[in-house]
Amino acid sequence: MRQMIDIEGILKDTEKPNLFAPAGQPIWTDPHVSKQLLIAHLDPNTDAASRRPAMIDRSVAWFVDLLKLKPGTAIIDLGCGPGLYSQRLAKLGMQVTGIDFSQESITYARKQALIDELQINYRLQNYLELDEPEAFEVALLIYGDYCVLCPSDRKRLLTNVRRLLKPGGKYVVDVTTRSCRRKHGLKNGWHAGESGFWSERPHIVLEQGFDYPEELVYLDQYIVMEESGSIRIFRNWFQDFTVDMIVEELKSGGFDVIGTYGDLFGNPCSEDSDWIGVVAEKLSSKEKRGLTNR
Repeated sequence: MRQMIDIEGILKDTEKPNLFAPAGQPIWTDPHVSKQLLIAHLDPNTDAASRRPAMIDRSVAWFVDLLKLKPGTAIIDLGCGPGLYSQRLAKLGMQVTGIDFSQESITYARKQALIDELQINYRLQNYLELDEPEAFEVALLIYGDYCVLCPSDRKRLLTNVRRLLKPGGKYVVDVTTRSCRRKHGLKNGWHAGESGFWSERPHIVLEQGFDYPEELVYLDQYIVMEESGSIRIFRNWFQDFTVDMIVEELKSGGFDVIGTYGDLFGNPCSEDSDWIGVVAEKLSSKEKRGLTNR
C-alpha cells in the first residue's frame, strides 16, 4: 500500500527558515550520504567536496613555503575529510593530526595512511570540542569549512584553535565571498531516482536555495522524500565574508592576520575574488587583552 504524502507538512518545510536553524542529521554523519560524500572527496574530476589533486598540491606547496614549515612541524588539519592535505604534509615529514566528524572519511584516511606507511594521528572528533593546550604549530581549516558554522560555533572554534596552538602558532583558513555565490546561484528544483546521493532507496528530492543578503548568508536545503513516507531535511549553511569581516572576526578571536589572499595559492585578493585565503598568528594573552580593552 502506498503511503500518504503529507503535502501540508512539506509545504511548511519549504518555507524560508530562521537564520542558521538546524534540521535533522548533519550530512557528514548520515550513514548513506556520508558514503556519497567520501566518493565526492576522492573524485579527481570535480571540486564538489574537495579541490582537485593538482590544486591541493599547489595549495600545500604554497603555504609550506610561506610559513617555512620544516619536517617535524606539528600540524592539525581540522575537517580533514579523507586526509587529502594530511597525507601530503605527512609525506613532507610533518607531524600531522587529522580531525573529522565523518566515520567514513576517517576510516578511509586511516587505511590510506597504513598503505602509504604514514604516521598520521587521525581522530573521529568534532573540532568544536578540542581542548588540548598548545600542542600544534599550525592549524588548518580549508575549503570553506569555517563558512558552514553559525556565529557562536565560529567563536567557539577560534577559542579552541587559539588554545591548541603554541605561542606564535599559525592558523590557515579560507572563506567564500558574495562573488562565489553569484556564480553558483540559488538552487530551485527537484529530481527523482531509484537511488542516488541522498538515498539508496526510491526517492524525490526538493532542492531550494535561500539568501539572507543583509547577513551575507545563504542556505542550500534538500528535502528528501522516500516511498515509505520518510522525509528528511538537510541544510547546508554558508556565511560569506568580506576581507574586513574575516580580519575583524579573527582579531576578536585573538589572532593577528598577517596575510589575506584571493585563494590559498597566494594570488592577490580583489573585489571579484570568489575566495579569501587568510594566514593568521595567535596573539599572546597580553596582546589579546590589549585588543579587548581598546
